[in-house]
Amino acid sequence: MPNPTGLTPCPSPEAVEKGARYHRDPCPSEGVVVSASRSRTLSLILPVYVPSLLLSAGQGILVPTLPLFAQDRFEVNFSLVSLVVAAAGLGTLISDVPAGMLIERWGRKPVMIAGTFAAAVATMLMGTAAPLAAVTGIFPAYVALVCLRLVAGGGSAMWNISRMAYIADVVPIADRGRALSTFGGVGRIGTFVGPFVGGLIGTWFGLEASFYVAGGLSLIGAAISIFTIHESRQATGRAGKHMQWALVGTVARRHWRDLTAAGSAQVFAQMIRAGRQLIVPLYASNTLGLSVAEIGSIVSISSAVDMSLFLPAGILMDKLGRKFASVPSFIVLAIGMAMVPFTVDYATLLIATCVMGFGNGIGSGTMMTLGADLAPREATGEFLGVWRLIGDAGTSGGPMAVGAIADLIGLGPAAFCLSATGILAASTLVVFVRETLGNPVAPVRINAPPSPVPPA
Repeated sequence: MPNPTGLTPCPSPEAVEKGARYHRDPCPSEGVVVSASRSRTLSLILPVYVPSLLLSAGQGILVPTLPLFAQDRFEVNFSLVSLVVAAAGLGTLISDVPAGMLIERWGRKPVMIAGTFAAAVATMLMGTAAPLAAVTGIFPAYVALVCLRLVAGGGSAMWNISRMAYIADVVPIADRGRALSTFGGVGRIGTFVGPFVGGLIGTWFGLEASFYVAGGLSLIGAAISIFTIHESRQATGRAGKHMQWALVGTVARRHWRDLTAAGSAQVFAQMIRAGRQLIVPLYASNTLGLSVAEIGSIVSISSAVDMSLFLPAGILMDKLGRKFASVPSFIVLAIGMAMVPFTVDYATLLIATCVMGFGNGIGSGTMMTLGADLAPREATGEFLGVWRLIGDAGTSGGPMAVGAIADLIGLGPAAFCLSATGILAASTLVVFVRETLGNPVAPVRINAPPSPVPPA
């Protein structure tokens, strides 16, 4: 293979695997490479992991309170409750591709901050949806709540894609599994803390208070990003305002087999992940008669199991391969979901959710890592926008499917249907999706070579 850089090649396979194929200086030792990997991880703590923890905690606070808030304050059926829960996913779905284009035009940092602020403001306004609608007279209160969830979802798309692109920019493929599993892991820590806090806030101060706290945490995350994020986008010298769409089309045509297979697995995976966030609170409240505080504690304990596994998940992905973590994850998640209809009290539902937490934990960051592996360097934003669009179709579809099936035949059959999607995700990964560790996607040619953009 010709040397495209004119630099000294590294003869060590281990160094090559760690992203050190060519060097200006002699090839690094194993200790140097490990030290560089640790340094990269530490450099992500303030700009990426801390804001992600705060935003995820805010989202977790709404897990036990949002479905009950919609059902109690607006007196709607399961389908309309599920629409409120799924509306954020729909907003994300609509915004994914535009957000991906924006991070290539404006940069990672501006889109990250703008998205976080949008999500924060929309979340705080949800608690005042009913009085706000009464004062303005523009929308009915329920419609106002759904619209605010859509805006929050759009902000979430900007936040998620910009952070994924930032990590893909600064972390080489050999360390990416650990970086993204940690990214997913801190989100799980937030999900662990959030539901328990949300249950207590809902019990002591009212369901509306949970929205103000969640929005406030997002504002703090935005403030941290302002002072710690440095722009990582590279200028590509693209000609024409429609170049991004043409580039996405080129990538899709060249890699359609991989993207079709991986995208299908992504849809099934996100359906069961998102659907469990709705079915557990509704089943606990309507079938088992548990309180808001009990529901919050169940979700938090399950999240504790979940969050404890993100480091092993990253090591599995970087040492053995992405599928060694993702396939077992969705099989175990499906088993836990199938246990829900057989639960009869707090303890048995807790066991089922802990099984789901274990399954989801060993899959921490797997879909993000797969997408980052497949994304070409020259079109990271646009590609990740499409990748998130595919996954968010499942995120939106999961809660809506739960609501529709629950209204027709009950919450138990809805759980079995979600379990089937987990099996489909695992099967698709095994049969149709190639292993991406050590096999990055081929580059896509553009009109001009990349050149660095000075840090913001």
